[in-house]
Amino acid sequence: MRAWVLLSAVLSYLTGVGWQRSALHNKKGFIYGTQGRPVKIYVKLRDDSPILACMDFTRAKKETVDPTYLWIGPDENALTGNERINITNTGKLMVKDFLEPLSGLYTCTLSYKTVKTETQEEKTEKRRYDFMLFVNPFASGWKAACNNSIDCEDVTNHNILQARDRIEEFFRSQAHIFYHNFNKTLPAMHFVDHSFQIIRLDSCRPGFGKNEVLHSNCASCCVVCSPGTFSPDVDVTCQTCESARNYGAKSCP
Repeated sequence: MRAWVLLSAVLSYLTGVGWQRSALHNKKGFIYGTQGRPVKIYVKLRDDSPILACMDFTRAKKETVDPTYLWIGPDENALTGNERINITNTGKLMVKDFLEPLSGLYTCTLSYKTVKTETQEEKTEKRRYDFMLFVNPFASGWKAACNNSIDCEDVTNHNILQARDRIEEFFRSQAHIFYHNFNKTLPAMHFVDHSFQIIRLDSCRPGFGKNEVLHSNCASCCVVCSPGTFSPDVDVTCQTCESARNYGAKSCP
């Protein structure tokens, strides 16, 4: 993540992706599970999560007899429908208004029946799918600022540079008027030569950080700090703290 400092004010660029690129999804946007490894998904802060399907892509193409679905949340309790959790009759899950504490492991167990053709014997099969959901805090209205650009960072950095040039021009014009009209009273805020500068910073908001190992598919993203870590300021990484129990910790208890 890159940001610019304008007159000591930090304008942060918080990048993110909707979900891990390697996750399988269909044209309707459903995210399918993968047996044996969790699917990592990055959800915009205060946005709805993508729809998670309690099956893999291959199983979705087949007929499933008498399926049942059991979703377990990050607190290891069964998820039930409420104002934040939406579970359909076909086992699809969506989390509304995603916040830091909602991050974590979401597990679904799919149970269904199979019938042997020779004996007509019924057997119950079970498959487990894990989804790791992380909140990613890029600001509201970010997509509109990008104007559907492929490289959002280039667009927003260009806009910030324009803001810098306009601020600089304002102060230079003010200084020009003052120095050429000695009857003018010195304004409370005025330009001093060589006092205006712009530098690049790499930072994340408190409770978030970058981790190329844990989030290899989103290495440039500021992702919520996992339990056992915290970030008290705009540092780039989450610091170790064994007593930090929740996602998004801003202090070490």
